[in-house]
Amino acid sequence: MVSKGKPSPRSAVNPLSDEQVRKLDAKYHLVDPTRPYPTGRVNPDVEEIESQNPKATSRLLAAISWVMRGRSKVGAWGLDNIPERGTFITAATHVTMFDVFVPMVGLFHMGRRPRYMAKAEMGTWPILGKWFQLVGMQPVQRRSGKAKDIEATSIDIITSGRPLTVWPEGTVTRDPQKWAMSMKNGVGVIALESSRRLGYQVPLFCAVTWGAASINHWWPWPRKNIVMCYDTRMDYSDLLENMDQWGKEPPEELADELTRRIRVRMNEIMGEIRGEEPPAGYWDYRTMSRVTQEA
Repeated sequence: MVSKGKPSPRSAVNPLSDEQVRKLDAKYHLVDPTRPYPTGRVNPDVEEIESQNPKATSRLLAAISWVMRGRSKVGAWGLDNIPERGTFITAATHVTMFDVFVPMVGLFHMGRRPRYMAKAEMGTWPILGKWFQLVGMQPVQRRSGKAKDIEATSIDIITSGRPLTVWPEGTVTRDPQKWAMSMKNGVGVIALESSRRLGYQVPLFCAVTWGAASINHWWPWPRKNIVMCYDTRMDYSDLLENMDQWGKEPPEELADELTRRIRVRMNEIMGEIRGEEPPAGYWDYRTMSRVTQEA
């Protein structure tokens, strides 16, 4: 089964301009996430690094960082929000296949080694597929009716003390202008249930990347700008107030609400990066149309 629709072409959006990047740099002081310790020397989680095939991880990280620098000019802010120790969740935008590597590279260069939920097909790619498996890919069988199994595995990763990166949209956005589209509430379930089991609010961060949608990968020169924001920790403590009274699972309406907040926040940040106002509502993947009222 193929995904609904096709992503809009590169011509649907404008490249991220040098002027806009200068504005963001003046406000936030952008750093290069493709270099080790982009915010300055940090205390890497050595135990976490050593537990995740350090040699293979180092080689893949170096290779992907080299490719990214050759094809784009990458800047980021907010990487200092990444915890040096302990579990946390990163919810990342999914505009293209290229820019999903930006938060991964940034986190790895900050000394963390999250597991990350990725479509199972990536594990079958030549060479890279094996590397992905070695560096912590948790394969997701999309449209397989195994959503509960995926959520359970994700919760186990978090409650074991490891960080986790997810792409809540589940696939590349189908929004014609490439804003974050509708999301299934799995990320909400994972965050809420993990928090209940651990007895505290699991740190949750949005990572928003923009710019790669304009890259022509057959001829990527001159290099296009890509900017990522690793946002401050999202507060969803109000949704956990009665967690001791939940049934077997978190209430669906709470998972829906947390997922909605993530999508709204992603588009707010993306609007700032792009220098544009996000459209009203959101693109609904189920109907392949825009919902103008927030739900």
